Amino acid sequence: MITVCGIGPGSPEDITPAVLKAVSECDVVVGYKYYFQFIEPYLRPGTECVDTGMKKERDRAEQAFALAEEGKNVCVISSGDAGIYGMTPLIYEMKRERGSDIEIVSCPGISAFQKAASLLGAPIGHDFCIISMSDLMTPWAVIEKRIKAAAIGDFVTAIYNPKSHGRYWQLYRLVEIFKQERSLDTPVGYVRQAGRPEQQITITTLRDFDPEEVDMFTIVLIGNSQSYEWNGNFITPRGYYSNTPAPNTQHPSPNIGQSIMIKSFETIRGELKNPDIPVWKLWPMLHAIHTTADFDMERLVWMDDEATAKLYQKVQSGELKCIVTDVTMAASGIRKGALERLGIEVVCYINDPRGAEMAKTLGITRAQAGMRLAADEHPDALYVFGNAPTALLELCDLARKKKCNPAGIIGAPVGFVHVEESKHAAKALRDIPKIIIDGRKGGSNLAATLVNSVLTYDDAEQLRPGRDV
Repeated sequence: MITVCGIGPGSPEDITPAVLKAVSECDVVVGYKYYFQFIEPYLRPGTECVDTGMKKERDRAEQAFALAEEGKNVCVISSGDAGIYGMTPLIYEMKRERGSDIEIVSCPGISAFQKAASLLGAPIGHDFCIISMSDLMTPWAVIEKRIKAAAIGDFVTAIYNPKSHGRYWQLYRLVEIFKQERSLDTPVGYVRQAGRPEQQITITTLRDFDPEEVDMFTIVLIGNSQSYEWNGNFITPRGYYSNTPAPNTQHPSPNIGQSIMIKSFETIRGELKNPDIPVWKLWPMLHAIHTTADFDMERLVWMDDEATAKLYQKVQSGELKCIVTDVTMAASGIRKGALERLGIEVVCYINDPRGAEMAKTLGITRAQAGMRLAADEHPDALYVFGNAPTALLELCDLARKKKCNPAGIIGAPVGFVHVEESKHAAKALRDIPKIIIDGRKGGSNLAATLVNSVLTYDDAEQLRPGRDV
């Protein structure tokens, strides 16, 4: 019989009772000599220890079968769990290759990634995967494909064999891939010599992670989008506190609607022709494409420099307390949860009787009349247009005459008459942050989603849309 045993990461307390029993009853132990020190105290007197040397796994397996075929009770040892990058798969494959009738028993052990996780806190509380960076038997192209899948799939990811003297750039490439898919604040933990006297534990972020601090004796764990660091612990929530923000963050775990929206944004970003644009422009652009499913928005969203950031700063400071829309449909699309959370009022004058009377008397549209009323009562509001180009032209005229000083303008009127002209007029207004949809395209839903992008701009860096959905 051959018993394949995982002896754990290195500390005596991490060896399972089943493994201790197996090694104490065997006639021969086959393994790499470095690992004998961990089990010698549990061997019977006279137990033979056969060392086949480092990187001699196939020789080790052949020796084990030869001894077992002599009628000996053989124990093959691996560090960690022998079934994870260990000897167990090789033993089974060799049994098949030899057509052997030797009985195989597998005794699992505590893997290095499990030990590292316990030392870091609770980083693998949800779906995770393990990737070995060693390309000795797996082509790098395959490894990179798995890295990309793990990053895109939002798996907590454990990295084995992260770096060696001759293989150093691969870990840098892994970090590059993860930075494309994860927030730079994602926690990264790594443990060197887990469970051994030389043990070193580090928790950092994807932004600050330095591959030069890692070697072959290190296990690296990268968190998912919900992972966080708290009081020196790396935690990935399972979901029991799904509506509670993680400590030191303002983000609760996403509900189903938000999760779908997050995935949609990730998909859109992956299909952009130019994803390497600043966050202040990317965030409203992603909202626009998500609302319309129209990738023309990548070229149609026009903004003043830092417009989203400047508008959100006015929200944060309390300067922006009112939003004026040209039509009620634009107002209805602005998220009520965000408005309540931020203490912002939305008003629309399109159905105001005063505006109707003014329009009739002066021969102007009700939308134009609404802007005149708004300029008197809310001169410093954020003005939002999703339908009426005449309203946008009216506001531009009022602003140039100093009859109002808008906190910002979101211009997305739609149609064929005066639409493009109204947008050009808005662009000419200096010192007013503006987000414009170029050309004939627009609409109230589009105008509203651009407002929502401003109100949730603090979620942009982590690409977490839909907080108020």
